[in-house]
Amino acid sequence: MQGFLVLSRAIDAVTRFIGYHIRWLILAAVTVSAGNAIIRKAFDISSNAWLELQWLLFGAVFMLAAAYTLQRNAHVRIDVISSRLRKRTRDIIDLVCHLVMLAPIAAILIYLSFPFFLESLASGENSPNAGGLIVWPSKLLIFAGFTLLFAQMISEVIKRVAVLSGAIAEPETQTIHGHDPKETAVGGGHGQ
Repeated sequence: MQGFLVLSRAIDAVTRFIGYHIRWLILAAVTVSAGNAIIRKAFDISSNAWLELQWLLFGAVFMLAAAYTLQRNAHVRIDVISSRLRKRTRDIIDLVCHLVMLAPIAAILIYLSFPFFLESLASGENSPNAGGLIVWPSKLLIFAGFTLLFAQMISEVIKRVAVLSGAIAEPETQTIHGHDPKETAVGGGHGQ
């Protein structure tokens, strides 16, 4: 079990690094959006490339932060029922859902997105919009995002199994910038 926990910590470290630093792309997307709007209104100049760059930056944040969100247990969850369940039952539900729902979906999307990306890269696919950007970076983000999400799912499964078997204590409550997502969970205010 220790070898799996080492793997889990390594995955968590990569996810945490990417998730923490990806936030700068939000600033970049807002800057591009504001700059594009100002130039369009002030000088009546517009560019599809700037608009597509804004979409690409937002897509990068969305795809690459999904694994970090899973790690921090900050995903949207309706806990009207789960807040009434015992912790062990919630852990079992999380484990089963990760294995039965998240793993197959992420694996299928990894499998489908890689050739999708390779074909775009090999063909030098460009945006159909005049003056638009090349397309393969956005397709790479789909593959990278689901690969990272799948890896984080493996880490979460390892941790749930370790907790359920008594090999480790419950991992500490995850917070994002001092905010505990369990305090504002949809449906009740009790964490998962």
